Amino acid sequence: MSGTKHLYDAIRPMFGGHLSQRQIDGIETILKAAIDAGITDNRKTAYMLGTVFHECAKTMQPITEFGKGAGHDYGKKLKMNNGPGHRIPYTGPDKLYYGRGYVQLTWFENYENMGYLLHIPLLENPELALDPPTAAKIMINGMTAGLFTGKGFDKYFTATTTDWVNARKIINGLDHAEAIAGYAQAFYKGLTVPVV
Repeated sequence: MSGTKHLYDAIRPMFGGHLSQRQIDGIETILKAAIDAGITDNRKTAYMLGTVFHECAKTMQPITEFGKGAGHDYGKKLKMNNGPGHRIPYTGPDKLYYGRGYVQLTWFENYENMGYLLHIPLLENPELALDPPTAAKIMINGMTAGLFTGKGFDKYFTATTTDWVNARKIINGLDHAEAIAGYAQAFYKGLTVPVV
C-alpha cells in the first residue's frame, strides 16, 4: 500500500475537494482490515473502496439500507430458502435482516452464516454489521470468498485479468457497474505509488 497522502490527493476530487474526518476514518478502517486479512493486491482493496463509496453514498461509513427493506422479502420476517414463492417465516430472533454495513448484508441466512464465520452474534444483533471494523470484515470475507453472489475477487483480478466492470457481479449483478469501476480505478491510482 502506498502512503496515505498520495491516496488522499488522488481521491479528494471524488469527495468534492474535501474529506471529512469520518470519511478518512472509514477509509483507514477498510485499509487496515484489508492488510489484516492479508490482501496485497491493490486492485482488490481499490474495488472494495469504490464499492463502499457507491453503496454508502460517499460517507465511507457503514449505513442502514434506505427504507430498511421495505418492499423486499428480506425486510419481512422471512427466510431466503428456495427463492420467491418458497419463503418460510421465522419467529426468532425478533429482528429484520435488511441491508446494513458497507455492502448491505441482507437476509436471515446471510446474517446467520456471516456471524458463524466471524464468530460474532450477528443473527441476534444485526446492528453489529454497522460497526466499521465488523462491516469491513463482512465485506472482505464476502467479496474474497464469493459469499454474496457466488463470485469472488479471484474471478476478476488475477495475474492476467483486471475486470473493473464485471467485478460488480461480486455484489449485485451489473447494477451501476461502470460508475463503480470508475470509482475503484480512482482509488487504485491513489493506492499505487508513483515511480519517481
